[in-house]
Amino acid sequence: MLISQVDTRIVRQQMNYINWEKQLVAIRGSRGVGKTTLMRQYIKLNYGVNAGEALYCVMDSMYFTNHSLLDLADQFHAMGGKHLFLDEVHKYPTWSKEIKEIIDLWPSLKITFTGSSLLQILNSQADLSRRVLSYHMPGLSFREYIHFYKGIRIPRHTLKEILDDADSICQEVRRVCNPRRLMEEYLRVGYYPFYDGNEMEYYSRLENVVSFIIDQEMPQFCNVDPAYTRKLKSMLLFLCDNPPYEVNITKLAAYLELNKNTVLSYLSSMNRAELLHLLYADNKSVTKMQKPDKIYIHNTNILYTLSSQLNTGTIRECFVVNQLSTSHTIEYGKDHGDFKVDGKFTFEVGGKDKSFQQIADIPNSYILADNIDFPIGKKLPIWLVGLIY
Repeated sequence: MLISQVDTRIVRQQMNYINWEKQLVAIRGSRGVGKTTLMRQYIKLNYGVNAGEALYCVMDSMYFTNHSLLDLADQFHAMGGKHLFLDEVHKYPTWSKEIKEIIDLWPSLKITFTGSSLLQILNSQADLSRRVLSYHMPGLSFREYIHFYKGIRIPRHTLKEILDDADSICQEVRRVCNPRRLMEEYLRVGYYPFYDGNEMEYYSRLENVVSFIIDQEMPQFCNVDPAYTRKLKSMLLFLCDNPPYEVNITKLAAYLELNKNTVLSYLSSMNRAELLHLLYADNKSVTKMQKPDKIYIHNTNILYTLSSQLNTGTIRECFVVNQLSTSHTIEYGKDHGDFKVDGKFTFEVGGKDKSFQQIADIPNSYILADNIDFPIGKKLPIWLVGLIY
């Protein structure tokens, strides 16, 4: 039933990048980004709805109160099963130990599982890191949003292609849609693939997603005392209402009535949970408990859901960090520009009238500006970075 009802008319390209034939595959990501849908779509498209070669299991099913995963795999393999799909594997306490035993006992049986972005494969009960092929699944990019909700296909472009050939890419996109208008929608409701046209319901559902991550997943994976989850929510709300450059760890610790080391630990956990992005001026020298130079909310949809005083500059920068971080290394620009990407490109983010004064003498420097449709020299439309994945 779960497989037959899944819609396969639009499938994320990420399906094509996963090597489903490997013996052990992990698909990790934040709650709500579409991991379950992707897995069900793959099963329907490749095994059909009645085939006996594949078995899909939700790991918090009542079945597992009286049966083990190992028992299930034994029966499935004996019946000729070939591919076991385990959804939300982190909800099964001994998942890593039993999966290791399964792949040792039946090497021909393939296992694909989904799990939280907080899921620890390396430090789990049985270290699967050398055996598993792990993929991270983000929410929808701006490009994917246009495909999903408007039915318009726009090809992916690498950052190098965007920087080298921005003018022709802009012309290509402008021929099929109005990217500026669509980006306004994306910033509000485009990152998570469960928008159905009702913004208030979308924000309510997203607030539930955030609460679930903080109330359930962070105590489970990050050793956060459940009594402190309200503090984490207060921290997130505080960060949503304060521009990144104004954030001060001492001020934040005083506001939350926590010591600075606890705040830094919580920030690190929220970064792993994909609620925040922590940026440092030099990623190579970052130590475990180092104060981040800038803190961003993970994506603009969370900002629109939780912030009581939206700031245009913060929204712009949040979008850029979110879109680039999936495949690039981002550092805080400190004295030169807003961001340094992959150690060689400098970006300043702003409105259409933003000048080059701060980055005038820096090689490989660009402005990402909103409210423009075409590049003006090295000033590029900000929405271009939404075409990277």
